[in-house]
Amino acid sequence: MEAGHWNEYLKFFAALLAIVNPVGAIPIFINLTEGQGEAERKKTGMMASVSVAVILVVVLFTGESVLDFFGVTVGSFRVGGGILILLMAISMLHARVSRVKQTEEEVNDFSDRETGGVVPLGTPLLAGPGAISTVILYAQRHASGMHYILLLAAIVLLSVLTWLCFRMAPSLARLLGRTGINVFTRIMGLFMAAVGVEFIANGLKELFPLLGG
Repeated sequence: MEAGHWNEYLKFFAALLAIVNPVGAIPIFINLTEGQGEAERKKTGMMASVSVAVILVVVLFTGESVLDFFGVTVGSFRVGGGILILLMAISMLHARVSRVKQTEEEVNDFSDRETGGVVPLGTPLLAGPGAISTVILYAQRHASGMHYILLLAAIVLLSVLTWLCFRMAPSLARLLGRTGINVFTRIMGLFMAAVGVEFIANGLKELFPLLGG
């Protein structure tokens, strides 16, 4: 496989890492699991990371069918997904969790659920609209089996990193501090903004071929 192809999958993983941002979710994870024992907290973190993998893998293999069902072109979805990611990036640049990812009602509902690792942690906080849009758009680029295998591997790796972040959440929170986590979130937001702009630009070129020269 050529170096350019490998760069594409590294870019996919980096984009997904910036959007999911498990490090930035550590304070929320700690707050939501306050009062839980160590074993229960680890179980919640495991549920969250597994749900991220399951949701994104399902989207990876069904995203094209969903677009076809609603009659949405890839170009239109690129523009819409890019705008969505750009809005989320703006919130991250202010070190805030976008309301696209999570609303106050979903946070408050956490205490009433035994499946809190899935909702709201797994989705929509981690595997939210931005991550789902990114997976669908990258899946559309090629139709080969190897392409899907590499995307699948990136999703699984992201899930493992998410699990590690939550497992070591108290230690990482003490090490980085609130300021360190905010700085990391802003850096991820900057990269995420670039991804959103690229999606919008490529989508506009597909919708309006003359823009591509």
